[in-house]
Amino acid sequence: MKPGPALVAAALCWFLLGAAGFFSDLAALIWLYAGLALLPLIVADGLALYFLADRLDVKRSVPSYVAQDESTAAKLEIRRSGRGFLPFRILLWDLHPASMEETSSFPAALDRNALASGGDGLEFEYTLQPVQRGQWVFRGVELLLSSLCRFWRRKVFHPCLSSGRTYPNFKKIKAAAGADLRGLLERSGLKNIRMRGQGMEFRSLRDYQEGDSIRDVDWRATSRRRKIIVREYQEEQDQQVLFLLDSGYRLHRLDGSALQFDSALEAVLLLSWVSLKHGDSAAVGTFGSSSRWLAPRKGTRAFPLLMNGLYDLTSAPVPSSPFSALEDALARLKRRTFIILISNFREEDGESLSWILRQIEKRHLLLLVSLKETESELLASKKAATPEDALESAAAFSYLSARRELYASWEHSGLLTMECRAADLSSALINRYLEVKRSGRL
Repeated sequence: MKPGPALVAAALCWFLLGAAGFFSDLAALIWLYAGLALLPLIVADGLALYFLADRLDVKRSVPSYVAQDESTAAKLEIRRSGRGFLPFRILLWDLHPASMEETSSFPAALDRNALASGGDGLEFEYTLQPVQRGQWVFRGVELLLSSLCRFWRRKVFHPCLSSGRTYPNFKKIKAAAGADLRGLLERSGLKNIRMRGQGMEFRSLRDYQEGDSIRDVDWRATSRRRKIIVREYQEEQDQQVLFLLDSGYRLHRLDGSALQFDSALEAVLLLSWVSLKHGDSAAVGTFGSSSRWLAPRKGTRAFPLLMNGLYDLTSAPVPSSPFSALEDALARLKRRTFIILISNFREEDGESLSWILRQIEKRHLLLLVSLKETESELLASKKAATPEDALESAAAFSYLSARRELYASWEHSGLLTMECRAADLSSALINRYLEVKRSGRL
């Protein structure tokens, strides 16, 4: 318990009255009797607040599953329980987790009259903004109670546990849950890739349309039906896609307002959804700050399992080894797989990965995805004002040039490479995935 504003004011007045008692016997007599009258009142006010005032029940209602950066409502229900008097003033704090930001200003003053009238009590609703993925827990609420005479204030804690998870914000995926995949791709701004006849699975026969290739004409069906019939193909299904995501220092850097790792994780989940919709199976492995392996699964029902396995994944400035990740994948995979390794490759990776890349190339198809370093590009294009600036720009240009030469050498050896900005990774990955499937390289 702490002194309230009324007790501070009364003590100050009593002190001033005592100072006046040095000059007046009447003031001294008033000071004495005022102190004798105030003391039991102060004690009684404090005892009543301590033993009788906290007769409140608090319950919280908040969704167990929320999306990152998506506002969600939390509701507190406060009811009066048992006998006793209500405090003169009640202030409320909800102890929300650090991974959420509240948009309402605490403390919140509760309506004492609504509680005093009984009934259903009162409800207090406010908005939360989840800013970090992962699990969260509300421990409880704190109330600051003021005594009837405002001599004392008491802070009490009410345990009111609520727990849940914050998932990445995938409105596009949820909106497309029952829609055609082509609509999702069009809304995402992805380019339309023309199907090729080679390397495709036969789908059906149909009438010839202007623009169809003569190589797709089915001459037997044409002679039987006496009109031109062509074969229609679809990309092969029941293939396997493995994502290897770097959660170490390589992607633990800001690109705009978000970490490159967060953009990469969003791209992995989005492409997983697309591959599952195309009839392929998807698997995910991580390396760096955390090592996880989600075995290949097929069908759109597997997507929630991927979400639950990756929603709380974070990056950290710790060493990461693409070589070890590929070596582990090579030991686990039993069939030909399209491996997509997302990291930030540099000149020194050319030598360290040379042996494992040759082994991967024999059995699998590998796509090496590297995210661009915005700082190096800005430094390389910066106009030099001093000799020191010129040296920095030259060093950055040389560094970027070495990276491009490395990617060119990998492409020349038959590997697939891709370099893009973190913000463009989702659409670029899906386009590349569709190109690979429709080229028949798997």
